[in-house]
Amino acid sequence: MQLMNGKTLSAPDLPSAPTLFSRPKYWAASFGIASQLPMSRAEMDDLGWDSCDVILVTGDAYVDLPSFGMAVMGRVLENQGYRVGIISQPDWLSADPFRTLGRPNLFFGVTAGNMDSMVNHYTSERRIRSNDSYTPNGEAGKRPDRAVLVYAQRCREAFKGVPVVIGGIEASLRRIAHYDYWSDKVKRSVLPDSKADLLVYGNGERQILEIAQRLAEGEKIGTMTDIRGTAFMPREVPAGWVEMDSTELDTPGALIDHPDPYAMQPDCDKAQAAAPVKLTPKEVHQKWGDRARTVIRLPDYELVAKDPVLYAHASRLMHLETNPGNARALIQRHGSREVWINPMPIPLTTPEIDAVFDLPYNRRPHSSYGQAKIPAYDMIKNSINIMRGCFGGCTFCSITEHEGRIIQSRSEGSIVREIENIRDKSIGFTGTISDLGGPTANMYRLACKTKEIEAACRKPSCVFPGICPNLVTDHGPLIKLYRKARKVEGVKKVFVASGVRYDLAVVSPEYVKELITHHVGGYLKIAPEHTENGPLNMMMKPGIGSFEKFRRMFEKFSMAAGKKQYIIPYFIAAHPGTTNGDMLNLALWLKKNKFRPDQVQAFLPTPMATASAMYHSDRNTLRQITRTARPTGDKVFTPKKKRQRDLHKAFLRYHDQKNWPLLRTALKEMGREDLIGNSPGCLVPAGRPGQNSGSVPAPADQKPRGDRRKTRTQKPSGGGTGRRSRGGRKKSR
Repeated sequence: MQLMNGKTLSAPDLPSAPTLFSRPKYWAASFGIASQLPMSRAEMDDLGWDSCDVILVTGDAYVDLPSFGMAVMGRVLENQGYRVGIISQPDWLSADPFRTLGRPNLFFGVTAGNMDSMVNHYTSERRIRSNDSYTPNGEAGKRPDRAVLVYAQRCREAFKGVPVVIGGIEASLRRIAHYDYWSDKVKRSVLPDSKADLLVYGNGERQILEIAQRLAEGEKIGTMTDIRGTAFMPREVPAGWVEMDSTELDTPGALIDHPDPYAMQPDCDKAQAAAPVKLTPKEVHQKWGDRARTVIRLPDYELVAKDPVLYAHASRLMHLETNPGNARALIQRHGSREVWINPMPIPLTTPEIDAVFDLPYNRRPHSSYGQAKIPAYDMIKNSINIMRGCFGGCTFCSITEHEGRIIQSRSEGSIVREIENIRDKSIGFTGTISDLGGPTANMYRLACKTKEIEAACRKPSCVFPGICPNLVTDHGPLIKLYRKARKVEGVKKVFVASGVRYDLAVVSPEYVKELITHHVGGYLKIAPEHTENGPLNMMMKPGIGSFEKFRRMFEKFSMAAGKKQYIIPYFIAAHPGTTNGDMLNLALWLKKNKFRPDQVQAFLPTPMATASAMYHSDRNTLRQITRTARPTGDKVFTPKKKRQRDLHKAFLRYHDQKNWPLLRTALKEMGREDLIGNSPGCLVPAGRPGQNSGSVPAPADQKPRGDRRKTRTQKPSGGGTGRRSRGGRKKSR
């Protein structure tokens, strides 16, 4: 099966990859391991280096911990013998700070950091945040907006001709034309705007090692067109590739009268043999092997930017091609250039992910920061990531697009070794592991019952609308891990602060008992997100009945353990598919159950998320997109105006008297004045005689202090991920 560079794929039905660290080591391995990767020429001199082979530029402070993507990439490259330098939070106003370590021999690697720079800077209401958890002393303003673009351009300016590779969460979620909430526009792929040579998406260990090796062997970066988990800009579709029109797979209905976006540009008398082969979907599906050389053409950027329905169609097709076992390449024209996206990288095996986490991290911030506090580090320095990926498929979540839906679990031995490292290396360790989790707390070692079914599946979720019968839900390995972690000498308490997938947990009462009895620190934060089926279906989240069942089990096992423990539920306001009536019903449920949420969050559309496509297009991208909405639910109501978003948040904080004027007005408009009064069944009290019961005036157009709450795309994680849960740990949305 021929690939773009002439190589063959050995197993056409089950893609494979070389073992992560099986390549010969680079000659510079003789320099040994650095106690910390250098950030200055003086440190390079101390190590005996005359130059760096790879320089990694990051928007975060450099912390040598496997929860920070640049530390992982740096140590992975170092393990293969490359000399790696770090440029952390450079002043981007000139190219001089990018020359600090000299010219890299192989390439610049660029990332915004563990967080998307726009999510880092702005709240869901587009207000500027007042701090940055990934910066010494939490200081804001140490990275630019759209940091990947700025850093990549400065790298090119600093040293012309040096390859620039972009990656991390910001680049990963912008690898294709995407809706940008902050400008309220569809923006181009980050590739043409950054002028990078290659984009690495997803967890990047496999890609970055292959890129480094091939560059070290003298190959030009422009010929590296066959690396999974990368995107690049070819001049044309190569000869011999099957090109499928995305509208043949998922017809969006009659299009706006535009020029044909899929017609190949004429190029004089170019040989016909160089043109891509065009087959019907039926002809393509007759041969499974054709997938390895089939590329799906999505509508051009210029079209999806103007037509929300085509944007929804392109988003849906992109999400259908996320399983590394059957995904096909994607191509999308941007002006006169093409953006080509290779299929997802092959997930790491347990020995491979163990090898990544077993690398010699010193688990500290770089010494140049002195006594400065880095809030993100302080939060997660004693926490452990036990797995990667998530098969939940929540539409507001960025895990599937970045880490994938196949769970990659570490071994017990690797996890125990990290606990011992924390005990031995972490300054001020008191015996408490703050989290033993991951993107989701309880998907450890859960997988499809066979690799063949897993490789063929096209479903976006293994647990929606119900748990797939092919999913193995045995929590036994996780229970065993918890028990082993508690027995490590010097460890007094092991908490689980990552988000628990409660619909999976209730399948295993033994797991719930183990969790509640030993691993909850008084409060357990759970995210049912809503109570009403309308928004829950748009989120691909289970019904509130699953949460109620989990809560009963929580109370039962807490009582049996003799502990007073509490569940703190979290909800999203203003998500696509949410009406005022839905939020009213949620508020009544909160009041009935005596929940008074303190921190609430309005939906924040992040690039490439399914729910963001719903927000932009007002279409349900979980089903085939049509030009004319069918009565069965294609059209999605999305709260976008500020007053409505404020109202939806106010329903969540029905108990806050600041929200009562707005709620009174809304309840009157909804014909629910019966809920205004002082009786127990009322939602808000009646206003005093003469008191203004109108809506709260909108704030002036200014840049106030930012919301101190972190959003759902914040999980520090190895391999370039960057998200954190409301529970203070690793949960990605």
